[in-house]
Amino acid sequence: MKKLLFAAAAALGLLGACTAGDSAGPDATDSGKEFVRVEGSFMLTPDGDTLFIRGTNLGNWLNPEGYMFGFSRTNSARMINDMFCELVGEEFTADFWKQFKDNYITRNDIEFIAATGANTIRLPFHYKLFTDEDYMGLTSGQDGFDRIDSVVTWCRDNGLYLILDMHDAPGGQTGDNIDDSYAYPWLLRSENHQRKFCGIWHDIAERYAGEPTILAYELINEPVAHFFPDKDELNAALVPLLQRAVDTIRTVDPNHIILIGAPQWNSNFEPLSGHDFGENIAYTCHRYGGPATAEAIASYIAFRDSTGLPMYMGEIGHNTDQWQNDFVRVMEDNNIGYTFWPYKKLENSCMMGIRRPEGWDSIVAFAEGPRGSFAEVRENRPSPVAAMNAMLRFIENSRAENCMMQNSYIESMNLTIPQ
Repeated sequence: MKKLLFAAAAALGLLGACTAGDSAGPDATDSGKEFVRVEGSFMLTPDGDTLFIRGTNLGNWLNPEGYMFGFSRTNSARMINDMFCELVGEEFTADFWKQFKDNYITRNDIEFIAATGANTIRLPFHYKLFTDEDYMGLTSGQDGFDRIDSVVTWCRDNGLYLILDMHDAPGGQTGDNIDDSYAYPWLLRSENHQRKFCGIWHDIAERYAGEPTILAYELINEPVAHFFPDKDELNAALVPLLQRAVDTIRTVDPNHIILIGAPQWNSNFEPLSGHDFGENIAYTCHRYGGPATAEAIASYIAFRDSTGLPMYMGEIGHNTDQWQNDFVRVMEDNNIGYTFWPYKKLENSCMMGIRRPEGWDSIVAFAEGPRGSFAEVRENRPSPVAAMNAMLRFIENSRAENCMMQNSYIESMNLTIPQ
């Protein structure tokens, strides 16, 4: 199998061709350096100007999600990894993930985003990038800090701010594929998971306390899906955990904004009402679909006004260009900055589309087909060599210079087409 791995990689000239980034880590900054800060319902830059967030999300890079590869049934990072292992073996899968991380987002992507007029990037990440758990080709010596360091450097060089978003928390915070969980938000039922969650945020905040390129830490993405019968109890458990994480971060980092998201897909702010999380706090909401009107987000606006703190739309997208453009105007009129989801995925509904590689349909068929027994895996698996070649072509096609620029999508976000 090792011979097959190197043969497939050599055929496309990819193995060892790319590196993780050109940064050895963020430059140290003086403790007196100024940061973006909260003042009333606004975010202000260090020179006192109002910052209206406008940008995109680097989804799928450090937290793989099935639909961005064209998969439906195989839709979480763990499930995708298992499927790839069944398809081409553990060794090739590990090498695939390493090359994927090296190529999916590079300096060229950040330069492209900056050229559209965006000012902010939201970076979703999986907590396992900061542990010794098996994740994306590594079982020890995880590279989460190296990856973030590179993006910090690229953003700094291009005048962009960066939001760090823990999209997948220990135990899972949502209870669906997006948090790579076991279909329940076990984070909110486990002291061990909560201790790990806060510990990772402590280490991240300690490392980046002096880095003004980072705009904010987003504690947790879309906690507590709506379909759990005990969601009210889970919502109640969320608030003290968020406060615990804020307090943990503040022991090492008084500088950065901390973003608080609401349960039920960042939409239900009632459980957060009346709670004061401290200084330099802002809130974040999400929305897909529905009318593109201010009335449709009246509850978000009312909560923002009741707290007197900023509201930011962390995710929005996957709709018609007209809807997106209409809703951008609504957000601009109501002082709600935004980052569209996602920047890049297979084919369309993003800023940069990845061309479907030759042979990819056979991988999709395997991912969506029956694999409940060893016999089914053997019967439905396509040629491993053909699958390896298709996977390496996916990596090559995902590089910024090989993607398809989605002009109308970019313009719908009130950004400009790079020349």
